[in-house]
Amino acid sequence: MKNYSVILLLAIFSSCASVKKHNEQRASRIPPEQLKEDVDFAYSKLQQMHPQLYWYIPRKELERKFDSLKQTITEPLTPLQFYFKLQPVIAGIREGHLSLRIPRKKFTKEEIKRLEHQKGMFSRFEYYISGDRMYIIQNKDSIEHIKPGTEILSINNVPVSDYIKKYRSLISSDGDNTTFHPYFLKDLFFNFYTAENGFDSKATLETLYNGKKRTYTLTRETKSDSDLEKDKEMQKKTPEKKLNDYVASSNSYNRSFRFLDKDSTIAYIKVKSFSRDYSDKFYKKAFASINHSKSSYLIIDVRNNYGGSLYEINNLYSYLADAPFTLIKPSQLTSRNAPLRTNYFRKSTPLEYALKSIAYPSYFLAQTFSTYKKDGKVFYKMKADKPTKPKKEAFHGKVFVLINGGSFSASSIITAKLKNDKRATLVGEETGGANDGTVAGFYSYQKLPNSEIRFPIGLLLVQPNINFSDSRKGVVPDVTIIENMQDIIDQKDPQLDWIINEIAKEKEKENKSK
Repeated sequence: MKNYSVILLLAIFSSCASVKKHNEQRASRIPPEQLKEDVDFAYSKLQQMHPQLYWYIPRKELERKFDSLKQTITEPLTPLQFYFKLQPVIAGIREGHLSLRIPRKKFTKEEIKRLEHQKGMFSRFEYYISGDRMYIIQNKDSIEHIKPGTEILSINNVPVSDYIKKYRSLISSDGDNTTFHPYFLKDLFFNFYTAENGFDSKATLETLYNGKKRTYTLTRETKSDSDLEKDKEMQKKTPEKKLNDYVASSNSYNRSFRFLDKDSTIAYIKVKSFSRDYSDKFYKKAFASINHSKSSYLIIDVRNNYGGSLYEINNLYSYLADAPFTLIKPSQLTSRNAPLRTNYFRKSTPLEYALKSIAYPSYFLAQTFSTYKKDGKVFYKMKADKPTKPKKEAFHGKVFVLINGGSFSASSIITAKLKNDKRATLVGEETGGANDGTVAGFYSYQKLPNSEIRFPIGLLLVQPNINFSDSRKGVVPDVTIIENMQDIIDQKDPQLDWIINEIAKEKEKENKSK
């Protein structure tokens, strides 16, 4: 028992020392020559591992960007200052999954516990970004009675437009796509902001609403006992929460299913993230219900879905296909040893490290035999690049899919496939992810040697099994309908409404022809 106590104390002290060391390193200023070494290191690793590095940017242009960056580094910088210089160059590669990790401050367990007992200051609002302007579109807690549609002009006397211009350059998007930025930026804005300014306990907002300017002071309030009890309740996993993949942080479900009419002819499935968790059971139950109800129409909503599991989208497609299909083309790697660069021991505790060490030979063999060479190129074996049979409960009616600029990665792969196969009518806005695929799959988590900034690099070229558009754009909808801010504030859904109206017209035609 005494030995366990000693081990626990050592672990606590080690953790505290690690946090302190990290924060000291984050505050240190790194000499220019060492930062230039980090630039060269980042580019070297990209050349070694990224299977489609020059997809959207010519080699000479990228080399010029890296060389120009090095010329601007003339004085010592902190890792965060260096991040704000290097990330725009990485974003300029225009491959949406490719991004440096923000060198954030780490917190001790005591600090984390204190923050958990406080309400968020900015996270309690929902935001909308248009151009260089930011608006509050939802204020569930009625904080300071700020009304939806209020524009935030400045935070602590710094114009929001300045932040937006700065942060937009940090966001990677696929190719020439422009729809992705406002969706991703509204979600990441305060990640960037707090990395720069810290978790302050107070902030002053200058706002504009109906032509009138007002100033509000936000504070980080302490949670009440009932708030903390509610948090505990939200963390509990019920069968329903598991099935629909509940996310406690947002108090919402990743997946949901319902009928939109009384006679169950219109089924509606919304997927916020292809997380894979309990997805087999969810789709099996949903499509059994759809078949039992003999629904004629199915609407799949992947708006604001940043992607996720290939396994899940392959499984979902098997409920939509009329014949055997192959979801993706063979996934290319830069070399046969690329799968072994995935940082197998990353974030392992001492016990996990020991167990993984025992299992490593099996892992090594599995990864080695998962690659093969064809026509001088290296590929990785994936279930989704093999023919898949439709499910017995597959839906054979008419399918509509809702998409927007927040539909990224796996969402773009499945919608590109559905469009190519003429299996669905896509409604909404061009997707944020590319029509012709992306580089992701799994990652090699690199660390720049001097700034210690983390740099995950996708290792697989994942492309839908389609005739490529070569457009350098996202998946373009069959019917373009743009949702505006007022629609969101008024809880209107013009994109979904268009589908409902279209179905009503089809039903009316059917009734007249009878």
